[in-house]
This record gives sequence, structure tokens and C-alpha cells, in this order.
Amino acid sequence: MPITRRSSKSPVTRLTGRMTRAVKRQTTLVGGSLAAAWLTFAANLVVGGSLLAYGIVPRTVWGLRGILFAPFLHANLAHLLANTTSFVILGWLVTLRDPKHFGRVALAAALGSGIVSWLLGAPGSVHVGASGVIFGFLGFLMLSGWYARTLVSVLLSVGVTVAWGGLVFGVLPTVPGVSWQGHLGGFIGGVLAARAFRR
Repeated sequence: MPITRRSSKSPVTRLTGRMTRAVKRQTTLVGGSLAAAWLTFAANLVVGGSLLAYGIVPRTVWGLRGILFAPFLHANLAHLLANTTSFVILGWLVTLRDPKHFGRVALAAALGSGIVSWLLGAPGSVHVGASGVIFGFLGFLMLSGWYARTLVSVLLSVGVTVAWGGLVFGVLPTVPGVSWQGHLGGFIGGVLAARAFRR
């Protein structure tokens, strides 16, 4: 006759353990991605900024490679610092909804940002930075409540819209030198991801 044993750990201890593992996973996902951008920035300083040539150059064959590399490249320290805070906050909120969504949403946003920048960017311009991915996180979080229709998703969408909804105006061509095309494409990618991952 099989013998079953009760776990010696209390419910509080098990819950604490699960929460600790979740936080570690979230930290690894968001922190690892951000660390890659900072390491790339450091490497770019060492080589005198030549890595920026790997950004998105609209409507050129070689500029297509920037779709993969642009999110990790930043023009200067101020650019990287400006993206770091938003990336951490919105990226962590994506993992809060479901850690499995982080990489998928980031990829959808990067592709959307890259494609729209390549198609609509000014001739001879170079598009770099993680802001397209950040706008993808924003679009995903704002629309996930509409598509998923769960209480947590709705509350998260409302909270993000109230706190950061004003960022949406970044998809408009209002600030010279800022890639509104990347913002727009990233946002669209995030919205499409929200629809795809609604279940």
C-alpha cells in the first residue's frame, strides 16, 4: 500500500518560495536584456561608435540587419539612460502578467519597430534604441485587458494607461531626431502580441 507524506513546509513558506522564484525569473529576463544593451553601449564606446552603423537604415539592403541589432544600440549615454527606466518598469509589468510573454512581446515589438522604421524612415537616417520595444510593452499592456478580459489583465491595462498612457503621443512625428516610426511600429507589434496572447 503506497504511503503518502505531507510536505513539511507550511503554506506560507511554499508561497514565499514561489514568489522568490518568480522574482528571480523576472529579474533575469529584464535585467539580462538590459545588461546586453549596456554591454553593447560599452563596446560601442571602445570602437569609437562604429557599431551604430548596424542600426536600421531605411530602404537599404544592409539596413535590414538593424532590425535585429537596433534595440541594443544607443546613440549616447543620455539615450540609454532615458530608455533604461521605462524598459525596466514596463518590461517587469509584462513579466508580471506572464513571464513567458516577455521575450515574445519584445520580439514582436522589435520586428514591428524595425519594419516600420525601415519602410517609413527618412532616407539616410539611422534608427537605433530600445524605445521601439518599450512602446511594444506599452501597447501590449494597454490592450491586453481588452483582449484577455480577465480581472488581472483589465486592472493592469487600466493602471498602465492611467500612469503611462501619455507616452502614446510618441508615435507622432512631433520631436525632431526621435524615431516616431520605431515607436509606432513597436506599439503596433505590442498590440498584435496582446491579441495573439489573449488566452
